[in-house]
Amino acid sequence: MGGPIVLTQLATGLGVLAGAVFVKTIMDRNTMAGPFPRCPRCNGTGRVSCFCSRWSDGDVGCRSCAGSGRTLCSSCGGSGTGRPLPVQISVQRPNPPS
Repeated sequence: MGGPIVLTQLATGLGVLAGAVFVKTIMDRNTMAGPFPRCPRCNGTGRVSCFCSRWSDGDVGCRSCAGSGRTLCSSCGGSGTGRPLPVQISVQRPNPPS
């Protein structure tokens, strides 16, 4: 009596597992950064080691990292992308000599 139910649960579990594998392969191929490259400092994670974990004697935790030992990357601002910042440069011509 439990045979069809067990087979249904097994098929559902395999379907979920196959879906997870499919999503992981898509996520590995297409980064969240889109057309922008990964940040070279944090390797696309958006987080780097906090100073409290670099210079401590074994204890980790400060206000910046909230005890996690990891803080936002200062190069990408936590986005994980090497996206160029838009900058407007204005150049004025020098006055011609009179």
